[in-house]
Amino acid sequence: MNRLLIAGALLLGLAANTAQAKMNVFTCEPEWGSLLNELAGDKIDVTVGTSALQDVHQIEAKPSLIAKVRAANLVVCTGAELEIGWLPQLLKQSGNQAVASGPGSFSAASQVITLDKPAKFDRAAGDVHPEGNPHIQMDPYRVLVIAKALDARLVQLDPANAAVYQSRLADFTTRWRAAIVRWQAKAAPLKGRNVIVQHVSWVYLNKWLGLNQIGELEPRPGVPPTSSHLSGLIATAKGGHTLAIIRAAYQDSKPSDWLSSRTGVPAVSLPLTVGGDAQSKDLFGLFDSTIDKLLAAAKAAP
Repeated sequence: MNRLLIAGALLLGLAANTAQAKMNVFTCEPEWGSLLNELAGDKIDVTVGTSALQDVHQIEAKPSLIAKVRAANLVVCTGAELEIGWLPQLLKQSGNQAVASGPGSFSAASQVITLDKPAKFDRAAGDVHPEGNPHIQMDPYRVLVIAKALDARLVQLDPANAAVYQSRLADFTTRWRAAIVRWQAKAAPLKGRNVIVQHVSWVYLNKWLGLNQIGELEPRPGVPPTSSHLSGLIATAKGGHTLAIIRAAYQDSKPSDWLSSRTGVPAVSLPLTVGGDAQSKDLFGLFDSTIDKLLAAAKAAP
């Protein structure tokens, strides 16, 4: 009789542990990890594969990342070939077919219309993405579309917690829409201003805020700037009443600082993703910091 009681207790314990098991989610970029925290809270375990201080185009498929993908029930990445140099290797080496395609694989860029799709794809043109510019996280409206699609995927994979996911999406949507109104009002003085960028990471931010991109430090996307190319930008920066020379937190500051020192145009490091600076602790902080830094540059610009 005691053996039957012990066996029953073990089975009940196993069932309880199974019911409480959390879904493991691997995200390629910090912005999607932050979004998942908004949508799922403690109902899932999230691993973020990169940081804001890394160039996500160039990540090594390390054994630690392979192990995380192997244990994942869902892999959330930007897509649009942003991770083409390393994500396929992670998926292959992990042997986890459940996240290689189908419901266990989620591409954020596939949920929205991307900008800058090349009419003709040519690798000689630099770091050009045939599916469009992948830096979609800098448009809050696209983030909201992605949030709805990602929430639906969570519900599909974990229907037991569907009510929680749907409730958290509704709460996030309310707060996010209110934040968009606040950000747009605050950023109104930036509309129509000219910027020079280090890499073409800001097309969605520019379109949303009405900024004009008049030059790029990289002669071709992903190609380091040469001294002659930088020299050619001096007249552009001076003649364009330029607001700022923008780089991402992970990028080398020397090219933008060099141009700034010769033109008086402020060089500004923007976070680009969650964790890119002290203020960008989550998605809300990412946009707060970005707008604050651009407005500060507007005050300092010649």
